[in-house]
Amino acid sequence: MTTLGKARTALALGIPNLVRVASYRLGVRAGLNPVRRLAGGVVKGVFFRPDEQEPLDLPALQQWQQTALLFSYWPFTIAASAPSWHINPLSGARIAEPQRDWWQIPDFDPAVGDIKPIWEASRFDWVLAFAQCARTGDIASFDRLNAWLADWCVQNAPYRGPNWKCGQEASFRVMHLAVAALLLGQISSTTPSLLELVRLHLKRIAPTLRYAIAQDNNHGTSEAAALFIGGSWLVTHGVREGERWQKLGRKWLENRAARLIGEDGSFSQYSLNYHRVMLDTFCMVEIWRGRQALQRFSPRWYARSLAATRWLHAMVNPENGDGPNLGANDGARLLQLTDTDYRDFRPSVQLAMALFANARAYESAGAWDLPLRWLGVDLPQVLAEQPGSCRFDKGGFAVLRRGGSMAMLRYPRFRFRPSHADALHLDFWLGGRNLLRDAGTYSYNTEAQWLSYFPGTASHNTVQFDDRDQMPRLGRFLFGDWLKTSYLEPLNEKSWVTSFAAGYRDRCGASHQRGVRLHDDSLVVTDQVDGFLHKAILRWRLEPGQWRIEGNTVSNGEHRLEVNVSAPVKRFELVDGWESRYYLEKKKIPVLEVEIHQPGSLITEYRWAP
Repeated sequence: MTTLGKARTALALGIPNLVRVASYRLGVRAGLNPVRRLAGGVVKGVFFRPDEQEPLDLPALQQWQQTALLFSYWPFTIAASAPSWHINPLSGARIAEPQRDWWQIPDFDPAVGDIKPIWEASRFDWVLAFAQCARTGDIASFDRLNAWLADWCVQNAPYRGPNWKCGQEASFRVMHLAVAALLLGQISSTTPSLLELVRLHLKRIAPTLRYAIAQDNNHGTSEAAALFIGGSWLVTHGVREGERWQKLGRKWLENRAARLIGEDGSFSQYSLNYHRVMLDTFCMVEIWRGRQALQRFSPRWYARSLAATRWLHAMVNPENGDGPNLGANDGARLLQLTDTDYRDFRPSVQLAMALFANARAYESAGAWDLPLRWLGVDLPQVLAEQPGSCRFDKGGFAVLRRGGSMAMLRYPRFRFRPSHADALHLDFWLGGRNLLRDAGTYSYNTEAQWLSYFPGTASHNTVQFDDRDQMPRLGRFLFGDWLKTSYLEPLNEKSWVTSFAAGYRDRCGASHQRGVRLHDDSLVVTDQVDGFLHKAILRWRLEPGQWRIEGNTVSNGEHRLEVNVSAPVKRFELVDGWESRYYLEKKKIPVLEVEIHQPGSLITEYRWAP
């Protein structure tokens, strides 16, 4: 990549953000950042008192009783005693020196591999599970909750070890502790030990907040939320430091909503799951604010929260709660109060819609209502307008709907850094079935081939030119020379078809225009490609099944996908591809590859029985 291209990428990231990152790293390395001077003792004592309220007759989370699911997918057995906080339960890898200062621990330790499995248990999902059980009258869950928290404090002395390394991880703990106190009715009667644990966490979060803000992602929203919630909690109990943290958290919550969420609800990370993380965070903030009778946020904050809610509602399939496997996905899931699957986004949509629209997203009753019942949020009687075809231009998404079918086209509107080279990727759904699908992420720290494959162009339903990604890779989480949309047709709905089109030209002169037409019984995609040097490959990542090639068609006996090409076809082949629908999980799927060596048009028709 040229120096000019790198300079353009730096400007796109934002000079203030680059200055924040550089000053943070220099300050920590040189010992100038106050985070290097933090100190604190191990917290001891009782964290939660036995509940004196009437037991709730609600189904408590079954996870973290005998078994748990790492990243909501990988099962591992739970003993009566607390888990080891410094061992990867999947690989058995152990942090060699868990009592080192957190800033001395490398970001990517080859001896440990991916650190996220070690962090997972320290996000305190189990705090919510145990609090739920305790609230239903299970007194033993209080003992277990206090014992695990005490063990965590001993094994994770303040500011030492991997679980203090990330300010966002500390923020997740604060928010989950706060929700547990809310469930147990102990916000105003919080024990000194729990208040001290929260205070120690806020002392870790505040000095590195500017680094989180510089990321322009959910690190900033999470850490601002923890400061606001935790700070106001301390203020309630007369802790003077809390007022400063509360104000700081409120300031950056307002700022992040205005900057990172577009007027149409698109979020800076272009990711379905990270959108949920942000929205769940805002829900916790608003519930906490209401319970504490704190001043409301600005009208713009609520408008952006509502827009973000409608964005997620539009992407999620109402039959099973799943949605496009869009963008980066590290398995994060906050505020888990139901045993619904990780890929079921309906609990988050229903809660956010109730809070920010005073309406219900789903008319029928289901597990998606449980978070509202647990958190004391009234389920509105008004049904929200159900999403139809719509366009979210601030983020580059077009959603086309007809009956039970949905197509989602991703086009480049990169105000913030893209994590995947997925321009003009198309996702297609029929009912709850994902027929043309995205690959996902798999892992942030794994073999080079997977770090390249999953975010790369080859793992998306689009056209790849000359075996390269659409944008040059500059780092593990950064592409350069961000694409821009150069061609656009409006979303158009008629009685017999819904249509949309977009296109781009990349830094090497290759161009791709894609038109999508959704009918009642077929999907027609027209790709026009030009300007490449050697070859262009169109890929369709198919639903797993027994697909067979028949001339210029592939069929699984139920559905047919036909591709007609104006240029000579050099290869029409079914190959093995990969997808990851849960973090650290990957499976083979069939992928149709159509290769041409000359400019031309490729017309794909996907037909199903009406």
